[in-house]
Order: sequence, then C-alpha cells, then structure tokens
Amino acid sequence: MAEYGAADLNLGITEKLSSYLAGLKFDDLPDDVVHECRRGVLDWIGCAIAGSGHATTDTLAGVLQSMNGEGNSTVFGRGTKLGLLEAPIANGQMGHVLDYDDTHMGGVILHTSGPVLAAMLSLGEKRGLGGKDLMLGYVAGFEAGVRSGRGAPNHHDGGWHLTGTLGAMAAGAACSVMLGLNAQQIVHAFGIAGTQSAGMQQNRGTMCKSFQAGKAASNGLLAALLAEGGFDSSGEILEGTKGFCRIYSSGTDIDQILKGLDEGYCITTNGYKPYACGVVLHPIIDTTIGLAKGSGISPDDVKSIDITANAKAVIITGVANPKTGLKSKFSITHSAAVGYIDGTAGRAQFSNERALAADVVALRDKVNVATDDNLAADQARGVVTSNNGETFDFVTEHATGPTDCPMSDEVIKAKFMANVEPVVGAERAGKICDMVWALDEVGNLGELTKLCG
Repeated sequence: MAEYGAADLNLGITEKLSSYLAGLKFDDLPDDVVHECRRGVLDWIGCAIAGSGHATTDTLAGVLQSMNGEGNSTVFGRGTKLGLLEAPIANGQMGHVLDYDDTHMGGVILHTSGPVLAAMLSLGEKRGLGGKDLMLGYVAGFEAGVRSGRGAPNHHDGGWHLTGTLGAMAAGAACSVMLGLNAQQIVHAFGIAGTQSAGMQQNRGTMCKSFQAGKAASNGLLAALLAEGGFDSSGEILEGTKGFCRIYSSGTDIDQILKGLDEGYCITTNGYKPYACGVVLHPIIDTTIGLAKGSGISPDDVKSIDITANAKAVIITGVANPKTGLKSKFSITHSAAVGYIDGTAGRAQFSNERALAADVVALRDKVNVATDDNLAADQARGVVTSNNGETFDFVTEHATGPTDCPMSDEVIKAKFMANVEPVVGAERAGKICDMVWALDEVGNLGELTKLCG
C-alpha cells in the first residue's frame, strides 16, 4: 500500500491524495483487491457490450462519427472506431445506459467503473499498456472518486449526478496513475477534471443520464493527458474555498477525504447489480420475487401489493406510470410489478415494450408504497393480498449485489455471458471472459479491446 511520509506533512488535501496515488504499485495490492478488479472489469465490459445496440448509443455514436470520422479507438460491440477522446464517450455511455453497471456502496453511491474503465481502455489501447496498468489505475480511480465524494457529503442531495461529477475526477486520477504521472501532475489532473465535473439528476430516465458517464470518462482522460503535457490547475481543487467540495456541496467534511487512506481500498466495497435498474430498487425487486414465489398467488389474482421501503428509494424512484424503458428504471411500481410477474428484472423487464405491457400496467396500479425510516437502503418489506383475502408477507434484509449479500464469481460470469453472447457470440464472449480473468497477464490491452469491438 502506498504511504506518504514526513515530507508530505505540509501538503494540502489534494496534494496528499495525489502523492498517495502516485505511490501506488501493483505488486503491493492485496490478492482480494486484484480479484475485485477482475470482477469489476468483467462486469462492466459485459454491460457496455450489452448496451452497444441501445437506441441511445445509435444516436450518440452516429453523431460522434459524423463529426470526426473513423478513429483508432475501439467502440465496444459495434465493430467501429472513434477518436481517443470520443470512444470513451460512447463506451462510457453504453456501460451505463442499461443501469446494470456496478455501484460503489461504501457511503458514496457512485458508478465508478464506467467513467474509469471507458477512459483507461481507450488510453491503454492507444499507448500499448497492459492489464496490470489497467488494474492499478482502476484501484486509483475508486480512491479518487469515492474520497472526493466523502469530502462533499451533501453533493448528491443538491441534485448532482455523482457518476458525472465524481466520475470525471475518478477517471482523471485513474488515467494519470496508468500513465505513471508524478504527484504534481496528478494534482493538476484533479484540477482539470474538477473544472469539467458535471451531471444532473434531473436527467434521470433520459438519454442524458448515461451520456453523463461517457462525458466523465472523456473529460477525465483529457485531464490526465493535459496534465501529462504540462497543463496546470489549482493545487487545492478539493479543499479550496472555491473548490469542488465547497461549491458542489452545501456542507463539507474535508477530513474524510484522507481518513483511512492507509487502511484499505475503496474498490472492496463495490457492489454488482443482478437487476438492470437503480440500485435502490433492488430490495423491492427481491421482495416481490419472494412474495410471488412464497405465496403462489398468480398476478391475475392479486388484489394489492403493499411495499414498505427506505424513504430515499421512494423519493428517487417515484415515476408511477413510466412510458419508456429508461423511465421504468426509476419506477418503484414498475420494478415491483415485473419482479412479481417475471421473477427477475433484467434488460427485458426495463424495455420500452415491457413498460407499456398490459399485464405490467395492470399490476403496477395495484402496488402501494409506504416508507419506514427504520429500514436501511438495502431493506424492504412486502405484503401481497389475493382477491379472496389471502395474504403473504416477505422481508428482504439485504438486497442481492452489495457487499452484505454479494454476487459470486459464478453469477458475475453468468451475467457477463448473458449480456455479451447475443452481441459477439459465445466463442468470443468466452475469450473475453478468460482474458479478463487473467488480466494481470495481459501484456497489451489492445488484445482485449479488439475482442470487445
């Protein structure tokens, strides 16, 4: 684990964090951290390839290509290439458009992998870097993004989309470490990325939500490249009186940025999604799946489904009658209905077709929602009542996916294959899986991106 010593005592917060990141070495990473890198990279690549055929991607990739033509950086799942800064926009968007990508759950709720990996894979392909470089940068990206968020605890409450804002700094730091930049250059990368940080929650349920992840990737990569070239910035972008934490949050907790810096790695509190929607909906889906299995009451015979959840889940997912697949990803009633009817909540359950399906619409109208502040974010309760008055209840103590109820390696691999096989075929999907599972042995990331194209 990297350490900062006596010479660092007079440094500011951004400088100390940058010094720590500059000192990271792959050989110092514990085995569990390296393994988490494999899991995260595999899961995100699967989500990106699965999202490559989405209508949002068709529009975005088409416009990017019309602007600058063919480039040298691989666009996943589409058999095309874009420029070095354009490909991360497309790949970052694809990895987030299904809302199926991993979510950091250790206090700061952030989709770190999309911005970080979309940026680094294009950079690694361009520079001929290897799997160890990617994994080290990946770890650094989590430290940068999550720790920046800890210093701005009210950032999310202010309406910012953390994947767009913190994601830019995560990607900037990740690419900087991948390039082997020194501490001062990483300070500047933080500043350059911070001044580009953007993304609003108002755009949930639209094409712009995933676009924000792609822009964060590209902005972060640009920040690292500019810092490498000698571009400078403030040395106090995180803690400064007019810096990120104070401008982007109504309250600050600057000391939290460096707290526990030598005690563990943020990537170990990353969580994975069994369902293709906002993570706050997962306990509700687990609950309605449990209700359907346990009660045996057919959807047609349901009189009502009463769900009790954490207040934040209800606030974030209050779309009662979604008309599109993207909107349905933020609908607690839709998620409850498809969980009960279909017994799962994958890509198909959050499509335009399923959002308008008669059986789903009918059951959505029978879902009642209440809040309980005593319930944690990963908990929910439910009661189903049949037309003849029969009832059955179910409680989810910990939703599937986060660290309290993690997805196994086998489940993550199965999710990857289900996402990727329909796009590139079983043989190529298997090769990608095998290569990622031995990522530290990959000498040139171009071998991996070629398979993903």
